Amino acid sequence: MAIRNSNFFLLILLLSSSINAFNLPELAPTEYCRFPLPGSKCKTEVEVYVNRLNSFESVLSYEYSYFPFCTVNDEPSPIENLGQVLIGERIQPSPYKFNFLINYNCRYVCTKKFTSTDANQQKMLKRLMKGIILNYQQHWILDNMPITLCYKNTENLEFCSRSFPIGCYVIDFFFKDETWKSTFGEDSSRIISAKIQVNSLNSNRCDRTTGPVMFQSTSKDIEIPFTYSVKFIKTNEIYWASRWDYILKSLPQTRIQWFSILNSLVVVLFLSGIVAIILLRTLCKDNPRYSRIVGTGSTKEQFGWKLIDGDVFRPPQKDILLSTLVGNGVQIAMTFLITLVFAALDFLSPDKPGALLTCLILCYVLLGTPAGYTSARLYKMFGGANWKKIALTTAITCPSLIFVILFVLNLVLWLNVSSATIPCTTFLALLALWFCISTPLVFIGAYLGFKRSVYKNPVPINQIRRQVPEQPFYTKPLLSILANGIFSFGCIMIQLFFILNSIWVHQYYHYFGFLLVVYIILIITCSETTIFLCYFHLCTEDYNWWWRSFLTSGSTAVYFFLYSGFYFATKLEISDGVSTFLYFGYTLMLTFILFLFTDIKTRNTFTTLPYSTQAMMRSVICYFVFILLNITVRVNSQICQGMSQYDQCSTNSACGCLHMMNAVDSGICGFLWVTCSELVPCTSGTNRCHEPGHICVHHPQCNSLPICYPVSMIDQRICPSITMTNTTITTTTQQWGKHYINAL
Repeated sequence: MAIRNSNFFLLILLLSSSINAFNLPELAPTEYCRFPLPGSKCKTEVEVYVNRLNSFESVLSYEYSYFPFCTVNDEPSPIENLGQVLIGERIQPSPYKFNFLINYNCRYVCTKKFTSTDANQQKMLKRLMKGIILNYQQHWILDNMPITLCYKNTENLEFCSRSFPIGCYVIDFFFKDETWKSTFGEDSSRIISAKIQVNSLNSNRCDRTTGPVMFQSTSKDIEIPFTYSVKFIKTNEIYWASRWDYILKSLPQTRIQWFSILNSLVVVLFLSGIVAIILLRTLCKDNPRYSRIVGTGSTKEQFGWKLIDGDVFRPPQKDILLSTLVGNGVQIAMTFLITLVFAALDFLSPDKPGALLTCLILCYVLLGTPAGYTSARLYKMFGGANWKKIALTTAITCPSLIFVILFVLNLVLWLNVSSATIPCTTFLALLALWFCISTPLVFIGAYLGFKRSVYKNPVPINQIRRQVPEQPFYTKPLLSILANGIFSFGCIMIQLFFILNSIWVHQYYHYFGFLLVVYIILIITCSETTIFLCYFHLCTEDYNWWWRSFLTSGSTAVYFFLYSGFYFATKLEISDGVSTFLYFGYTLMLTFILFLFTDIKTRNTFTTLPYSTQAMMRSVICYFVFILLNITVRVNSQICQGMSQYDQCSTNSACGCLHMMNAVDSGICGFLWVTCSELVPCTSGTNRCHEPGHICVHHPQCNSLPICYPVSMIDQRICPSITMTNTTITTTTQQWGKHYINAL
């Protein structure tokens, strides 16, 4: 075992040519100069900051001062944003300082002594030895950039890591010497890159003929001298605006990322096409099938979703819970969307650590209004009357569960003295954001949602619940839900691998533009699979679709959890129980968030959209329901939505709105002047027509009884469509001794 930090070479590249590039105000480059210049704001001293240490073999991260390194105690630490604190970054000043453009050779810092009789020193030495065995990595920062350790892999390609190990560990505790290569550049007094070469020399004079610092046991006194050297090299090949490129391009996943994303998009588009084709072909098959049933007058084979039109919009069980989950899902989905847009526009670039998580939290807090609005609209449609109750459950339920998981994990981190422990002040700040900003916004959204008129179902609900027939095994809820969830998971599986790498292997992920595309495709795929599953179950006369549609796309989270377990077993080298508990604890929290996100594709989530968009979507839904409820009628007819019986719906004044079966304010536009004595009543109980070319409607002239109306009387050639306006025109007809209001 040997410590590699005894003597390292810090080499900094500077570029000489000036550049003009777009930079956000907080990202303006820092100008350096060798000597102070009058009236100039350039800096002469270059400061190196140290960050937390983490390992690929443990989830626990530690502060730099946790290990026996050279530190400074009289300088304040830089201010960290909320995201940095939550991910465990602890940036501290270091004793490694030097002047710009001045080279240093073997500059002494300090010596750490470990005597065999001092219990505290032996404790620190054992801590250092354990850190070397677990391959803990140091993260140093210079000019807001990571100091990288670069070397060539087996394919002779340069790989640059933004961290470097404490030391080297082998089975026989012998030191294994390694050579590290570094590169540098300069651009008009701006630091372009910082690369490090680490060595272990048992001397404070940087004598390379001496052996490495080795310790196989704690029974002997050990001294570890720390020195460093600095070398500046000027180059015109690298520009300040692209100084991150050499780090991002050398990441191990970069070269396969393009192929992986392209492959993912092709698979997702192919899957979306298959789902759409299946849905369309299924509907097209039903059309001739039901037409044959009507034509033959057979009642024996009548089955499917047409028999449950009076139960399909029946409110689900635990409607307040469903409304709450849908509202929180909308909040999370909008949070992801806004954050991905900012990240794709490079506002959340790698040189702003913690900015991504900070943006996620702030967006989530500020989007409480859409969550409350969606929950209230859905809850009111289910018949709920207490808007304060739904607002409270939306604001408290899901965030409370995440908060409890986070608190338990934080307690484990605190017991293990990890730098990832969230301070009490940060917890108080999160609670303040939750209760002082997010919760009031949820109440505002719920209040606005309840002020809107309730959404009316296309058909009324039967008073007596219809018994669901026995279902075949392949339509069982659990099996069908899990079977459909795998399609949505296939959209994101490849991207999940790289995202998990960025979380647990500490690699950069910066392909947010592609991730935004995958986000959109995921929503489309979830919607299509949910529609297909709902239609499939409605055809088996099972009208319990609310929770099933909610859980269908939500089952994507189940596959995410299983994949995370596979990733843990095959990609990570974690073996201790604490790290395993933390890994699956954080995975459980991410699974719940993904579950809520993929569940926003429920029936009334469109209520969060602007009014014009709502009107358009309502029209689409009404026409879709109209096609489903009248698929037996093979005629070019038009729907009259939002009209009363007999309202004028065509430029032909002899045409009016005829309600279908028990429909409320919706029906078909048909020619009114028929002889009731020539019409056949609909079948009692089922309201079906067995006469070829007829459909069951209500006709006021025929005592408003369900009668089988000729299909030829509802053709648009007889009743052309009319342009609807906000003007109300009252006409009078005395055909049956009543006045009828005709809304145009």
